Amino acid sequence: MDIPAAFQPIQGLLSVKDVVETWLNDAVAELKTQGIIPTEFSAKAKLTYTKDKSHGDFASNAALMLAKQAKRAPRDVAQLIVDILGERPEIDKMEIAGPGFINFFLSQEASTQVIKTILQQQDKFGHNNKGEGKKVGVEFVSANPTGPLHIGHGRGAVVGDCIARLMEATGWDVTREFYYNDAGQQINNLAASVQARCKGIGPESEEWQADWYQGLYIKDVATDYLAAETIDSADKHVTGKADIDDLKAIQEFAVAYLRREQDLDLKAFDVGFDVFFLESSLYENGDIEKTVEALVNAGHTYEKDGALWLKTTDYGDDKDRVMRKSEGGYTYFLPDVAYHVNKWQRGFGRVVNEFGADHHSTVNRVRAGLQALDLGIPKGWPEVVLHQMVTVMRGEEEVKISKRAGSYITLRDIIDEVGRDATRYFLAARRSTSQMTFDLELAKSRTNDNPVYYVQYAHARICSAFRKLEEVGHSFNEQQGLQNLSLLTLKQELSLMDKINQYPGLVDIAASNTEPHVIAHYLRELAAELHGYYQVGSDSADDRWIVDNVVLCDARMCLIKSVKQVLVNGLGLLAVDAPNKM
Repeated sequence: MDIPAAFQPIQGLLSVKDVVETWLNDAVAELKTQGIIPTEFSAKAKLTYTKDKSHGDFASNAALMLAKQAKRAPRDVAQLIVDILGERPEIDKMEIAGPGFINFFLSQEASTQVIKTILQQQDKFGHNNKGEGKKVGVEFVSANPTGPLHIGHGRGAVVGDCIARLMEATGWDVTREFYYNDAGQQINNLAASVQARCKGIGPESEEWQADWYQGLYIKDVATDYLAAETIDSADKHVTGKADIDDLKAIQEFAVAYLRREQDLDLKAFDVGFDVFFLESSLYENGDIEKTVEALVNAGHTYEKDGALWLKTTDYGDDKDRVMRKSEGGYTYFLPDVAYHVNKWQRGFGRVVNEFGADHHSTVNRVRAGLQALDLGIPKGWPEVVLHQMVTVMRGEEEVKISKRAGSYITLRDIIDEVGRDATRYFLAARRSTSQMTFDLELAKSRTNDNPVYYVQYAHARICSAFRKLEEVGHSFNEQQGLQNLSLLTLKQELSLMDKINQYPGLVDIAASNTEPHVIAHYLRELAAELHGYYQVGSDSADDRWIVDNVVLCDARMCLIKSVKQVLVNGLGLLAVDAPNKM
């Protein structure tokens, strides 16, 4: 299965499209050498996959892009490019179409090459090294330790985890980070809520305050605190003192308890972290005060009405922001600035934060604070991915209440009802910037309308075909199949090869744009191609690919084996299983 020299990895990617695109840019370079276009022109020529195969496998508008530079008609420039490229065994023909598009029609050998590549690279197919091992910090979830994770946290967990997986697949050294807001008013409210429960005061009491947490989980925390239970969380071991008057002890126990609960929810969701960072550590280490002092010394602050203000309008904000309140204490965005200084000092030249859309207003303020520190931090740092809210439906009815949390549906509720795979796929499959509806009944269904079932069934169907092959006594000869890929001439076969050829480029796009939904959509399309191919062949449902012609059979099995590998790889980026049986 040696890969011809023309198809060796280029810029960390391996697909026919990448190779042809490189040849195209070599032709553009030759036009510069000939003085037809200026040498300083730097735009790169691109190929796109065609939707209509009568227009070839790829198309390029390079000639239209270069026409003004060359001071020639686009079709004339297109002809120059075609002449430079000349005849190549991998390209059947190049066609100049319309105002000057160049359509590329691949040879059969070039089309089938992807099968050999996939079977050789296996789980590395689709990976590249564009990140060059550079450090990137991906922060996501970062929920306040004041209650169970809700479905919005779940969406953030999926999107953030998939972004991290995509970056690892494209050569980045990824650190997954969870930031615990374990300081501030919400933590004070948590401690007061648990203390009230310890005293037998519940939400039905007149003594209960409106900003206290009402879920039944607060009662569970109070019960365990009074029982002097020990909590083992990621980095703490806290034993309840059973003293209802020691508010500090109650707070420490409650935070540890809820951190442990969130950790368990995330483990059930197959989400892990390398770093758990505590907001409280910024106060304990003096990082907050150092940040304030640096901002003051840099001349970007002023005092007004007893408060300390940051001149965020100097950095594009609509108004200046308070850092230190007149009554004392810091506003919430200042610890975020100090925290990101810490990230910068840890060597993260790139940081991606995945937040809920309610964080939108804080992004520019934090960036303004970082710029004001004059540390050399780039203007767009950190990158931010925001996800919109999730509405959970059961049939026609919206689900809002959890028995455990009270006021919202928890992530664990969803996982327990529909399973981890369906939950992850559904939350990943829609663009994070779009609001989404999570249909519990659809997620549980075993029909083709359920996208995760549809994709997983494609993988299981291929596995079933290989089991059937053994049952009929056919010993699959992969090498023979690879030597006879020229037999794969059906429209469905060529379409499948075209689809799996797109995978490396889509992984790169999904990683570059931090858009995991691109992979989920692709997998559904690939599954549709596979299921459609299954309908071609003999009348017997078990013999769609297992035909009497053993050479053709082996070639077809090589094709579906390569599809199986791509399904596994793509589902792996979403952390969704690829079952062998359904």
